[in-house]
Amino acid sequence: MDISYSGGTLGIILVLIFAGLIGLVYFMRSVYNKRSEKALQGEYRAADDANKSYIANRAKYEPLDVFGLSSTFFNFGLALAVGLSLLAFGWTQYSKEIYIPDGALDLDEEIEMEPPRTAEPPPPPPPPPPPVIEEVPEDELIEEDPPEFEDTSVDENTVMEAPPEVKVEKAPPPPPPPPPPPAPKVDEIFKVVEQMPLFPGCEDISSYADRKACADKKMLEFIYGNIKYPAIARENGVEGMAVVSFVVEKDGTVTDAKVVRNPGAKTGEEALRVVEMMNEKGLKWTPGKQGGRSVRVQFNLPVKFKLE
Repeated sequence: MDISYSGGTLGIILVLIFAGLIGLVYFMRSVYNKRSEKALQGEYRAADDANKSYIANRAKYEPLDVFGLSSTFFNFGLALAVGLSLLAFGWTQYSKEIYIPDGALDLDEEIEMEPPRTAEPPPPPPPPPPPVIEEVPEDELIEEDPPEFEDTSVDENTVMEAPPEVKVEKAPPPPPPPPPPPAPKVDEIFKVVEQMPLFPGCEDISSYADRKACADKKMLEFIYGNIKYPAIARENGVEGMAVVSFVVEKDGTVTDAKVVRNPGAKTGEEALRVVEMMNEKGLKWTPGKQGGRSVRVQFNLPVKFKLE
């Protein structure tokens, strides 16, 4: 027997059961109230045994069989428990149907990545201001005595003395500059490898082809299950394909995610948001492999926006 129903149906059934129990409680309460009134008036004893003595019939409270319906209530409780168990087992949560467009992973053309732009050199500094020419006051001419003439003529009898030799100590040469630091080693980013990176969720499949097909399906379900059509794009009827490029690292994380094709109206930003959710949710890809070792791989993911 296949019993399945949604949460809304289960809520309605529980409300009806609760209302029925409340009604049953009030009904049995009224029944027992009427029986108590008749018992106080002595109607039951007089009807059951008319030959009883007057003294026995004058009892303040007539005897009542309070356990007369115990088996009935036990069976009712048992049936109610079994019914609630069946309701619990039949409660089914229906997963939302995810629409994945045809050819969701097909790219119309090869995406050309723009080379990274280097930082523009700073502009040259402005030229220095021209020097300020200040007027120099004319100095007063002071008359001095004419210098005395000294005879410096030399003949063959003049003895010339050589100046003393001055030894100049040479300074040691400066030490050579240190070698420049080696450039940081950056692992190469591949575009096509022997085994492309795979979305998580299909690691238990042995065949690579089957595992890749399963991983692609899981990835599309994640993307189109979390995508939200931007309101501005829906209002303006914007459709198209956004492409998000990202790098799957050796540890399976997603880095350097950016939009390389944007139809506009916030569609590219929405596709980028869903891709960045992979790291937020802790989803780690199976890294790509080249020559048996894990490598960094660039992945271009198309996301199609189509109004229904």
